Amino acid sequence: MTWFLSLNPILQGLLATLFTWSITALGASIVFFFKDVNKSILNTMLGFGAGVMIAASFWSLLSPAISLCDDLGYNSWFIPSLGFILGGLFIVLSDKFLDKFTFKDLKVDDGMRFKSYKKSILLVLAVTLHNIPEGLAVGVAFGGSALGIPGCTVASAILLAIGIGLQNFPEGAAVSLPLRREGFSVGKSFLYGQASGLVEPIAGVLGVFMAISMRSILPILLSFSAGAMIGVVSSELIPEACLENKNLTTVGIIIGFTLMMILDVALG
Repeated sequence: MTWFLSLNPILQGLLATLFTWSITALGASIVFFFKDVNKSILNTMLGFGAGVMIAASFWSLLSPAISLCDDLGYNSWFIPSLGFILGGLFIVLSDKFLDKFTFKDLKVDDGMRFKSYKKSILLVLAVTLHNIPEGLAVGVAFGGSALGIPGCTVASAILLAIGIGLQNFPEGAAVSLPLRREGFSVGKSFLYGQASGLVEPIAGVLGVFMAISMRSILPILLSFSAGAMIGVVSSELIPEACLENKNLTTVGIIIGFTLMMILDVALG
């Protein structure tokens, strides 16, 4: 831990998001052993990750954004609200874009097979797109801790990365397993599954760099990341996790939220 704390914040953000990507790859690797897995376990993990992300969106991102606005002399409610709304709209508009994707250049004679391939490609795109704000959130959190922003600590940034990593495991499986069922080879299914998380290290490094080099826009970055995370949780994680057993998902959310809240407040 001492070694990690001594690193440059950009390296911290890179290592943290490489961790979240590695968990995505671990989840995708399930395809080597199973064609399906117990959905109750995956849904509970999704719920737990959602709970952690909801708590982190306030204590690790939104609350520090409000505090920083006070320090910089900005309006303490307008900037965080604007960033939060923009982050949520990013997810909503991203979903709409994916829904309208037609793949006109994809030549498949069988109509059912066309729908199957389209669904598989959309799945990979959707998970990849939603991993961008997650990586950005981790990077911004590490950048904020490096600047000594109240509420932004290395411990809270690490906890955020762990929470995102936990929900990345079922996400990786949720990409690779359906691709395998659609007829993709095991190797390709794993390759596409882990690739959906490769954007996180890129977004993580970008987030740290932007947070450190442009302190004046850090409140909007923090609140944008918070809004995007809530957008991902509400549009993807919770609906997906509740399909099979909403009670297990609810328990996972409560445990994840409570644990993140306790650790963030206690260590912050």
